[in-house]
Amino acid sequence: MQEQLKEQADSENYYRLAYEKEKAKNTILAGKLSDAEAKCEDLDFQLKRIKNNPLWKMTFPLRGTIHVIIRTKDRIVRLGNPKGVARKLRNKMIEKKAMKQHGRASFPSPEEAQAMRDTSFPKDITFSILVPLYNTPKRFLTEMIDSVLWQTYGKWELCLADGSDADHAYVGEIAKSYAAKDPRIVYKKLEKNEGIAGNTNRCYEMATGQFIALFDHDDILHPSVLFEYMKVICEQDADYLYCDEATFKNGSIENMITLHFKPDYAIDNLRANNYICHFSAFSRELLEGTELFRSKFDGSQDHDMILRLTTNAKKVVHVPKLLYYWRSHKASVASGISAKVYAINAAKNAVADHLTRCGMTDFEITSTRAFETIFRIRYKLTAYPKISILIPNKDHYSDLSRCIGSILDKSTYDHFEIIVIENNSTTEEIADYYEEIEKHPQIRVVRYEGEFNYSKINNFGAGFATGEYLLLLNNDTEVITPDWMEEMLMYGQRPDVGAVGAKLYYADKTIQHAGIVLKLGAHRTAGHSHYKVNYENVGYMGRLCYAQDVSAVTGACLLVKKAFWDELGGLDESFAVALNDVDFCLRLREKGLLNVFTPFAELYHYESVSRGSDIENAKKAERYNEESARFRKKWEAVLAKGDPYYNPNFSLDKSDFSLNLNI
Repeated sequence: MQEQLKEQADSENYYRLAYEKEKAKNTILAGKLSDAEAKCEDLDFQLKRIKNNPLWKMTFPLRGTIHVIIRTKDRIVRLGNPKGVARKLRNKMIEKKAMKQHGRASFPSPEEAQAMRDTSFPKDITFSILVPLYNTPKRFLTEMIDSVLWQTYGKWELCLADGSDADHAYVGEIAKSYAAKDPRIVYKKLEKNEGIAGNTNRCYEMATGQFIALFDHDDILHPSVLFEYMKVICEQDADYLYCDEATFKNGSIENMITLHFKPDYAIDNLRANNYICHFSAFSRELLEGTELFRSKFDGSQDHDMILRLTTNAKKVVHVPKLLYYWRSHKASVASGISAKVYAINAAKNAVADHLTRCGMTDFEITSTRAFETIFRIRYKLTAYPKISILIPNKDHYSDLSRCIGSILDKSTYDHFEIIVIENNSTTEEIADYYEEIEKHPQIRVVRYEGEFNYSKINNFGAGFATGEYLLLLNNDTEVITPDWMEEMLMYGQRPDVGAVGAKLYYADKTIQHAGIVLKLGAHRTAGHSHYKVNYENVGYMGRLCYAQDVSAVTGACLLVKKAFWDELGGLDESFAVALNDVDFCLRLREKGLLNVFTPFAELYHYESVSRGSDIENAKKAERYNEESARFRKKWEAVLAKGDPYYNPNFSLDKSDFSLNLNI
C-alpha cells in the first residue's frame, strides 16, 4: 500500500514538474513572440520615419518613374488642400506663442525682481550650486554664470570645479574674474579631469549650503528658480525639488526646440525614463553616508543619483514652471544621445542598481523605439495567482465570442477563470452560446437580473470570483498581445500598486485608452490622454512607450487584487455607468496605492457597440451630467489640486498635451 502511495506521489510530482516546465517554456515563448511583434512594429515605424525624411523625398527621381508619378500625385493632393496647410500654419503660430510665453517673457520685471529680493522667508537656506567645468566655450561660461548672478533669491554660492585642459586656460581666467567680484562664487582648478561624476564631487567638497543644486556648465537658469524653490521648501518642507525645462538652440532661449512639462514625482515613470533631469535641488541631509555622483554611472550619473535620493526623500516636490534652459549643441546630450553613446548602458545600469536595492530580481531592461534611454522593464512574476476575468454582457453574441475567443486562443497565462455576467439578454443566439461556453472548465455564466448598472453588475460578478486578482473586461474587447495578463500582473503583484490598465485601440488602431487624466474634457471630470492618436505615435516625450503612474485607468480592462476590491467594497453603485472606474482608482489612491498604465498589454476596444454612447440621446446625456456633477462634488478637493501626473501647463480641453495658452 505504501509503495502504491509512493508511486502515486512520484507520478503526481512528475506531472507537476512537467507542467511547471511547460508553463515556463510557454512564458518564454510568449515573451519572444511579444518581442518579435514589437520589433516588427519598431521596424515599420522606422521605415515610415525614413520615408518621411526630406532627404528621402529629395532623391525620388532616382527611384524610378512610377515612384515619381505616385509622389507627384500625392504632392498635388497635399498642396490642393488649403485647409490642411492653414491648420499647420495655425498650429505653428500657436506653438510659437506658447514658446514665447515661457522664454524671456516669463522673466520678472525689475519691480517684481526687487519684490522677490525683499521677501523674507521663515527659513535661512543657502543653495550650493555645483557646476563642473570642462573646456567650456567662453560664451556658454559667461551666460551660465550671469544666469546665477541674476537670481532673485540671493543666498547662494556657485561652486566651480575646473577640469579643463591647458588649451582652455581661459576657463579659469574667466571664472576667477567673476569670483574676484562676487565672494559667493568659489573656484577651484583641479589637478586632473575626473569626468562629470568626479568633477561634480569635487564641487560638492567646496559646498557649504544646506541645499545642493546641480547645474550644467553650458545651460541657463531662469532668474526666479531659486526663489520659487525657496517658497516650496518653506511651504511644503520639501527636501528634493525639480522644475520644468526647455531645450534651446542657436544661442538664444527664445529658440526653443522642446518644452518638457513634467508630471509630479512618479516612481514608475522615473525608472523607465529620467524625466526629472534638470534642475534638481535637494537637502544636504539626503547625501549623508552616500556619494553624490558615482563614477561607475558616468554618463547617467544624474539618473542614478535621482533614483537614490528621491527614494529616500521625505517630500519630493515638482515646481510646474519652466525654469531651466538646456542648451543643445554639437557635444551635448541635448543634441542627441549619439553624442554620448556610453550614457545608454550607464542609464540601464543605474536603473538595474536601483531595482536591485528595492529587492527586485530577474528583471529585464531594454530600450524602446521612443528613445534609447526610455526603457521597457520586464519584472519577474513572483507567484502564479489565479485571475478572475469579469465580463458583463447583454446579447451581443459576436462581440462576446470574439472577446472570449481571443482570451482562450492568444493568452499565454493560463491560470484564469472567465465569469460572464449575464444581464437580461433576449436572443436565442446568446443563450446557445452560453450553453456552449459553460462546458469549458474555465468559464462560467452567472445571471444578474436587475436593470443595467455597470457597478452593480461587476460587484455581483466579483462575488463568484475565486481568483486572487480581478480583471474587469468589456465584452467588446479583443486581445492583441499574447502576454497581456503577465504584463499587467507584473505591476499588480507589487504591494504599492492598486489598479493596472492596458493600452486599448479602436479598430482603426488609434488609441482609445492610455491612462486617464483628471479634469480633462468638457465636464472637467476625467478624460483619456492621447485619445485618437495613431498607434505609431510615441506620445508626448515618449509617454506611449513606457509603463507609468497615472491617476486612473479604464474599467474596460482593469486588473486589481481582490483583497483591495473587497476592502473598498468594489465599485460605487451610485455611478451606474460613468466614472465608476475613475472613482475606484481614486479610492485606491487614497490608500496610498499607485495606479499604473502599461502600453505593453494591448487590446482592441470596439467602444460603445454594446450599450451605445452616453451622449446619443437626451436621457443618456442627462444621466451622464448627473453622474459627472456627483463625481465633481465627491472629489472636489482632489480635482482642485489637479492631476499630479498631468502638468498644469497643458490644456484641459484637448487630450494631446497641447499647451494652455491662458496661463
